[in-house]
Amino acid sequence: MKEIRYSPIGIIHSPFKDINGIPIQSTGAQGIKGTIEIAPEYLEGLDGIEGFSYIILLYHFHLSNGFSLKVRPFLSEGKYGVFATRAPKRPNPIGISIVKLIQVEGTKLYIEDVDIVDNTPLLDIKPYVPQFDMRDAKKIGWLTERIADVRQKKADNRFR
Repeated sequence: MKEIRYSPIGIIHSPFKDINGIPIQSTGAQGIKGTIEIAPEYLEGLDGIEGFSYIILLYHFHLSNGFSLKVRPFLSEGKYGVFATRAPKRPNPIGISIVKLIQVEGTKLYIEDVDIVDNTPLLDIKPYVPQFDMRDAKKIGWLTERIADVRQKKADNRFR
């Protein structure tokens, strides 16, 4: 397969300067504020985004080096295949978060429910649409016994 390259469209800012202690999912980051600075050449692409309550952010885990195909995720003491987790150390270190869109001022987006490290490169934004994005999942794999802990669990240094 040929190499694929992406360039950031902006930078995500948050109060988190380090991975340690960060919420492990945006549902555990309720009320945590952040901003996104979109590069000026992408301003026109923001047209209409203010009409959405939530947006999906795709970003580069810029502090992640290397990967393992078996990992111990934050909500488990066991090891699982990396593709059965949301661990940041992945063959392609791409993260995804759903955040609340508070306000848009030019190329600056004000967001809440941020579970992302400061200065993270943003790759893309998509509108969150419940009718498109919500599914009634019958199975959630190894998370079945641990999902109740997601809002309290914080990241540690296991993925440094």
